[in-house]
Formats: sequence, structure tokens, C-alpha cells
Amino acid sequence: MSNEPPYGGEDQQPGPEWNQEPPAPPASWSPYAFSAPASPGSDDTRPLPGSTPGEHPMYAAPERPQGRMRGKGLAASVVAASLLVGGAAGVGGAAIWTSTHDTPAGSSPVLTQAGSSTAQTAATGSIEKVAQNVLPSVVMIEVSGANGSGSGSGIILSGDGKILTNNHVVALAGKGGSLSVSFNDGSHAKAKILGTDPLTDTAVIQAEGVSGLTPATLGHSSSLQVGQGVVAIGSPFGLDATVTSGIVSALDRPVDVGTVSQGNATVYPAIQTDAAINPGNSGGPLVNLAGEVVGIDAAIQTATNTTTSGEPGSIGLGFAIPIDEVLPIVQEMIKGQTPTHARLGIGVENASSTAGTTSSEGAKIQKVDAGSAAESAGLKAGDVITKVDGHLITSSDSLVATIRSYRPGDSVTVTYTRGGASHTVQATLDSDAQTTNS
Repeated sequence: MSNEPPYGGEDQQPGPEWNQEPPAPPASWSPYAFSAPASPGSDDTRPLPGSTPGEHPMYAAPERPQGRMRGKGLAASVVAASLLVGGAAGVGGAAIWTSTHDTPAGSSPVLTQAGSSTAQTAATGSIEKVAQNVLPSVVMIEVSGANGSGSGSGIILSGDGKILTNNHVVALAGKGGSLSVSFNDGSHAKAKILGTDPLTDTAVIQAEGVSGLTPATLGHSSSLQVGQGVVAIGSPFGLDATVTSGIVSALDRPVDVGTVSQGNATVYPAIQTDAAINPGNSGGPLVNLAGEVVGIDAAIQTATNTTTSGEPGSIGLGFAIPIDEVLPIVQEMIKGQTPTHARLGIGVENASSTAGTTSSEGAKIQKVDAGSAAESAGLKAGDVITKVDGHLITSSDSLVATIRSYRPGDSVTVTYTRGGASHTVQATLDSDAQTTNS
């Protein structure tokens, strides 16, 4: 295969105006919700085998997450601040009591509390109930390697300690680093990497010497609706077991978090949510109000330049990887297999970035790989892809993200324009198993 830089399901290559922002660009993107280094046709079965029932040029590359981890240092600072506030409140309360209650000298006021009552049972579908059910299935992951240390989150997949997280969370460990996992009950365990997939930013690790864990219940991201309530759980800034809530604010949002090996881009059709996602949430679950995992929290959007302003925080725009799209890849990693991805076999650029076509949208084909699905379907350089099945294609990232949502061997309907006329063809997607291109 050629060494030209491919991008995901199609080889997305820089065009003449590649450095321009894509249509409707984000304000500013941060690649990962990860506490970064502090120093220098699918087998869709649930639960997974082995389980027991129960940020586009503005993104940083996955190998070097931007920002600095606050981790335990921040957690300690927060606790200390809370103690100071509590102490001040206590003194103030005493002052108010003595100034407003006439108590004989030398005597103490009698303080009484309301009688204790049995805690109410959380209602099914409430955020409280979701937290009760899901927290035991979420872990904090601490990573250290030659380039520093960081922390993220993970989702328990099986009782024997298989845990799903983001590739960018574990990547810091490298080949000689270490991983440790903290469970909801306060226990800890060392962990090792079972498999990684930079193209979908997913990884599976194995906690060592554990049993009887509570696996998360996996749901279906395909059933999500905009406006639906969701809950994010993880360890933002090292604060483990943190629960935030919000809604699904958009679906199939193309999120590009950088370029990985062989020039491939990590682009996926993300779930957008306003549930607060911050550095350290990476790898944690986004769940529906039934307590089912529908996404993997992975990226955030910020309003500032994090290079000069420090680590980013939530502004109500977070992104999760849909569980449906990555479940077959997760299963491959659990089995020790190399993850595979669907491939159309073309190089593309934004149609709107091409001189003379500023009013058009879509992904313009720059080249077609010999023997590829695209060549078999009759696609040619210069064609502009505008739709795949029912998915509208507005940019090259949009096409990459859409193809990533399919599996090798899937048949798709591709709509494209050529010479001002619209055409439709069927294409059977290839696999990248035998090529460095995807």
C-alpha cells in the first residue's frame, strides 16, 4: 500500500487549504478529558465474553495529551479548602447563636436534632438510582511512565477485572510504565494492558488478582435521542466517584482528536452532552437513566487556548464515543486480536475548502486506492460524497466518522456528485486488517 497519510475509513489528506477551519468549526477543542502528565456486521452481544451477568488541527496528538494533571494534589487542595470553609462556618454559627440567644452565664445551650429517619429509596430512573447502580462499576486509573503520570477512568466489563477505558489514558504508560486501578469500595489493584486501538481511542486493561467485581450494563447508543437525560461518572481532576448529569445535546458529531500512526486520524461520530466532563473523566461511562452504558467519555471542548491558559474545564460541551460503534473492537481486544476497521479506500478533503467550490459541502475524493471498495463501486477522484446511507456528509471528518461507525463487510449506499449530477452506488466496505491504511 502507499505511504500517503490515510485518515480512518478513508485516507483523509491535507488539501490546498487544509489549515483552514472546517465548516461550522468549534470555538476551541481540547483533545481529551484526561488528567495529563504532571512531570517530564458485528458480534454485538451484551454482556461481553468473560463477563458475569449482574479535539482538526487544534487537537493535540493522543500520544502527548495537553494540559497538566492536578490529580491528588488538586484533590488534597479541595479537601483542605472544604475544611477551612467548614471551620469558618462553625465559628460564625457559634457567634450568631450566642448573640441571639440569652443563655445564663456558665450554662450551655441544649442543641437538638430532628429525629433520624429511614433514607428514602431512590426512584427508578432518577440520577440518584443511576449513581447507586453504576458507581460500583466505575474505576479510577492511575498511570505512570517515562514521560510522567496521569489519571483517568474506566468501566468494569467483567467480574474478573477486564476494564474498558480510552487509549489516551493508558498510552502514557508506554512499554515500561505502570497502571493501577482504584475501585469504588476503596480497594486497589495493579493492571496490565490487554489491547489498544488508537483509531477509536479505546483500550482494555486487566486488573490483576481480583474477582467478584460488578460489571457495568451495556446499553445501545443507537437508541439515544437528542434531549434524553444522561449521567457521566468518573474521576475528574483525580476526584474519584464523581457524578454529573445533563442531556444528549447532539448525536453523530464528528470529533477529530488528532493523528496517530501511519497518519491515520482518530475521528468518531460522538455523542455530545452538556453533562460536565473534565480532565480525568476520560474512559468513564456516559449512561442513560436506566443505568446502561451508552458511551465512553473521551473529549471536551473549551473556550480558551489550553496551551497558554493551563488545563481546560467543562463549558457544557463534552463528547463520548458511542458504545455500539466500538463494542466489536472491544471484543477483539479482549480476545487478544488486532482491532479491525471498515475501509472505503479513498483519500479525501473538504469539498468546501477546494478553490471554486466554496458553496458546496461534502468530502471530495482526491484519490482512489487500487482494489478498494471505492474502486469496485466506480468512485473516482473528483467525486464529492454527500451522503452515506442516511448520513449527510458535510466534510472529510464527517465521512471518516461515518465510515468508522460501520464494520468490514457492511454494504453502504454512497451518494456523490460528478459533473454537477448526483449519483448513487452500493459499496461493500473493506477491512484494514491487511493494510496500514484504514
